[in-house]
Amino acid sequence: MKYKLLAASILATLSTSAISATYQLSELGTLDNAKFSYVTDASESGHIIGFANGLYNLPIDISYIDFDDSLIKSAYDTTESNYEQIDKVITFTLDDIQNNEAVLTNPDAHSFMVSFLSSRSSNYEYQKQNQFIGVRFTESGVVEQTLFDEAAIDYDGLTRSTFNLYNAVSEDGVSVGWGSAPYDKVSFTPEGEDDAETWFTNEFVERAIVISADGVKVSLAPEFDDYGGTSRANDIIKTNSGYTVVGNASISIPIEIQEDIDESCDNEDSPVSACINLNNSTSSQGLFNKSAFKWELDESLNVVSVENLGLALTPDEDEVEDDNFVSTAFAINSKGTIAGYSNTRYYRNDNSIISMPVYFKNGEVVDFIDQEDGWENGIASALNDNDVVVGYATKVIESSFRNKFFYHDVETGNTVFPNDYFTGSSSVANDINNQGYIVGEGEVGGSDSSRDKAAFIYKIGEDKITNLNDLLPCYETDGETDYPYTVVEANVINENNEVFGVATKTVEKRDTLGGVVTDINGNIEFETVAVAVKLTPLENGEIENCAPPEAEIYERSSASISWLALFLLPLIGIRRVFRF
Repeated sequence: MKYKLLAASILATLSTSAISATYQLSELGTLDNAKFSYVTDASESGHIIGFANGLYNLPIDISYIDFDDSLIKSAYDTTESNYEQIDKVITFTLDDIQNNEAVLTNPDAHSFMVSFLSSRSSNYEYQKQNQFIGVRFTESGVVEQTLFDEAAIDYDGLTRSTFNLYNAVSEDGVSVGWGSAPYDKVSFTPEGEDDAETWFTNEFVERAIVISADGVKVSLAPEFDDYGGTSRANDIIKTNSGYTVVGNASISIPIEIQEDIDESCDNEDSPVSACINLNNSTSSQGLFNKSAFKWELDESLNVVSVENLGLALTPDEDEVEDDNFVSTAFAINSKGTIAGYSNTRYYRNDNSIISMPVYFKNGEVVDFIDQEDGWENGIASALNDNDVVVGYATKVIESSFRNKFFYHDVETGNTVFPNDYFTGSSSVANDINNQGYIVGEGEVGGSDSSRDKAAFIYKIGEDKITNLNDLLPCYETDGETDYPYTVVEANVINENNEVFGVATKTVEKRDTLGGVVTDINGNIEFETVAVAVKLTPLENGEIENCAPPEAEIYERSSASISWLALFLLPLIGIRRVFRF
């Protein structure tokens, strides 16, 4: 749980013999110009945020492209060959794109250009695109929340070139996230050349942002801002004097990385910004040493104080370390305890650096997962007001690295890895409320290369998780049509035990221009999409048994789970005020 509990909730009792549906699922909506929607946070007062992906009608700028270049010709030939293999006739030419505005009217041409540009995301001589945008879910619909994007010069609308992560919202609707600056198309002449080239550059790669309830934006720039620096905002809480925001920010550049920049980013062959972006994308942890930070803001969103929360290791000042260091804060509770992760030293070899779950409290960075038990990675994603931290850690299980969700009691120092769906299943915990209910998702089956996952609910003190899909109806209201949703992520749980997450469902397939897709015979095609959902406990719901008698899948939990009886009822009380 990321937000302050305003009042305790009261649970009633219910007979444990119930065997029917216990949740009502409702979609939160999807933008008209997007295929997918996701929830990242919800406050007790009803503010819900998230992001959309799979944007339709992404703008394509062809004004700078040389259509005689071998790269785009080769890409076209490959596309034509792929069409032939599925007996599909290609409906556009490169000349149609260049001269006949095919990207505006022909979905195949538009899809080709989107794919072509995507495959050159690390080549800054091509237009940059990004399909992730922030959204707010409101009673009147889904509304886009821009972070740093701005109106394009070469086409109508926003540039759609910015990376956006919209992460958390406070009780009164002030929200935070982080993103990149929009890309500008600039003219650059390499040293020794006569002809200018078109390049795409931007001012910074990552910048934290705070957005007031009425839309006023305040960026949180890092103190170390060489090459733009970096900062991220992951959580926010309302305080008596304003707001507390946590995330991370750049603090320096390692010597070896700076030497590489000085040698390669000399503004001779490419603009410095493009070179910096390329170096940042190819480094495993980016360019910078980054540390978890806490910002205190007043009611007007002015920054009052900034605190570096530190790392779980001490860099060796006598030697040049091989890599840069990173720590970050993901969540803060009403006590000021902060959950996140930090680089730390591997217990078998001090020269090896790994990332482990930590919490930040009273000026300390506490790395609490025992590496000697085989854990080698992980994060702490959330915590409640009782200082119980949740997240996941990673170890080798059945010959492969698997994530396993945990909860950790700061007061007692006790860490528990509950049983999840099965031994080889990877699982993560995303949120916890003050009653000790944890939500997340875990793998439920499939091949090692492609595993299905399902959202879960777990009560601290019990010995197994419950698949949230087992608490939904088996059929639509007609009693015959299979229930259309599978809940795959549970990201937030509030003090009413309402769960916000992501479900999949099957819909008519849409092309990149938003039109319905048909096969070569004219039949409508279908696809699976992700939708943001809210699960509301039902007062008199009963668990249904959807599996056929011969099925031996994961059995539903009913009368045998004592806490489930309490969980089925709505809670009475005032709501409280989550994570990517």
